Amino acid sequence: MTIVWTTIRVGISPMPSSTKAYRAMIKLTEHTGDGPIYDLGSGWGSLVIRMATKFPKRQVVGYELSLLPYLVSLSVKRLMRLDNLNLYRQDFMKADLSGASVLLCYLYPDGMSKLDLLIDTQSKKDLCTSTSSLSKVNSKHLFSDTPHFHCGCNPDFVISNNFALPSRKAEKEVRLDDLYRSPIFRYKLDQSVNRIS
Repeated sequence: MTIVWTTIRVGISPMPSSTKAYRAMIKLTEHTGDGPIYDLGSGWGSLVIRMATKFPKRQVVGYELSLLPYLVSLSVKRLMRLDNLNLYRQDFMKADLSGASVLLCYLYPDGMSKLDLLIDTQSKKDLCTSTSSLSKVNSKHLFSDTPHFHCGCNPDFVISNNFALPSRKAEKEVRLDDLYRSPIFRYKLDQSVNRIS
């Protein structure tokens, strides 16, 4: 029932990516530095747990609103003792994303438009310099009943499964070997030319 309620609220159910999509997204994350990785809608934890396992020296954060998927992923995290992984039951649009170096997402068109606008806000350095390191995520964490607020969203990369950021050009696009030739997009946001005119 909580999954149905959350689906109505946010407009999408916690749909896991395919194994091929996981592999492609992990591959595209390999050369993105050593900064924190945020999964926006981490669902059952399939991708975020793989990321935390693949990159043990990087901090990994997952946001998920649906209770059951969140609890399942939290249980797996504890079972696997993934100390570099933090999971929150929260709407990422109301969270502090200022510490993110890489954003991972499998959203929907309207969700990508909202994310595009969120990235267009003032930089994290202007709005919230005191929370720029992930070590302070817990102390600055904003829960789901908090009004819309964030400390800026200025990641270095966005990696998206299937859906594109509407106003930006992908630095790299991978087509999966599946029935639909599903795309995986990677955006490098520090490039001066990354806008669709």
